[in-house]
Amino acid sequence: MSLHSEIKTCTTCSDQLPLGPRPVVQFSNQSRILIIGQAPGTKVHASGVAWDDDSGDRLRGWLGLDKDTFYDPDKVALMPMGFCYPGKAKGGDAPPRKECAPQWHDRILTALPKERLTLLVGSYAQAQYLPHSRKASLTTRVQDGEHISEALGPVIPLPHPSWRVRMWMARNPWYEEEVLPKLKSRVAAQLS
Repeated sequence: MSLHSEIKTCTTCSDQLPLGPRPVVQFSNQSRILIIGQAPGTKVHASGVAWDDDSGDRLRGWLGLDKDTFYDPDKVALMPMGFCYPGKAKGGDAPPRKECAPQWHDRILTALPKERLTLLVGSYAQAQYLPHSRKASLTTRVQDGEHISEALGPVIPLPHPSWRVRMWMARNPWYEEEVLPKLKSRVAAQLS
């Protein structure tokens, strides 16, 4: 059974998932960019397509990628911290299930090319792969730009592109003015 098939048929935490298991992931052995996010929301759970919601539209805009490029696994790998919709919690979705990353991440990372750019989208991915900066605020991590992760190599931390990010961006205009143009250039260079 292929790794993709193993992931798609995973039921490890099915009794904990309010909508049942529906793992969402995208990768190939040629992916040039790896995006590690949080966990699918209800819209993504319904479609089975990663980032198939307003957050995905915003993220693609930040990266300067159209849908065809974004959803080409030979160009972009999409690996969440939790592969299935985790349910609701106070103030939004519950955190990603803790079973997924230890079960699947190393195997997926081994399947990806070594020469890649990794984007850590949101605090859960950053806490996992930038443990030395856990005490730093999201703003500080993003402002510091590119980091080196022991497990991943060069990584760029980004805020999660949910609707709430608009308030953060209003308080931090440097993100749109300075970070996003550099990010789009870096992404374009990685894919060329």
